[in-house]
Amino acid sequence: MKLPNANQAAVTREKIADYLLNPAHPDNGGKADFFTQLGFHRERWEVLAAALTRLALESEVTIASESPHGKKYVIVGRMQTPGGKSPLVQTIWIVDKNRDTARLVTAYPRKA
Repeated sequence: MKLPNANQAAVTREKIADYLLNPAHPDNGGKADFFTQLGFHRERWEVLAAALTRLALESEVTIASESPHGKKYVIVGRMQTPGGKSPLVQTIWIVDKNRDTARLVTAYPRKA
C-alpha cells in the first residue's frame, strides 16, 4: 500500500528547518546531526523536503494504524541525499481526521 494522496503530502518548512534540521530543538534527538552529515542544510530545507516526499511517493507503507488524531502511516525506505548516499530512513505520516492528505510527523535513521 502507498501513502494515500502522497503527491499532495505536506512537508512544511517548519517541520524541516525548525525541527529536523534544528539541533537546538528539544525533541530533535540527533536528527539534525544525521541529516546534516548527509548533506542537508537548514538554509536549503527544500532539498530534504523533496527527498522525503520522493520517499513517500516511491516506498510502500510498512505500518498503518489508527490514532486519536487520525490515521498514522510508517514508511521505511532508502532516501537519496545530496552526497549520493542512500541511507535507510523511517518516516511517520498522519492523515488527520476529516482530512484527505498526509502530513509529515517525523523522520529518522533506521537500522537495516
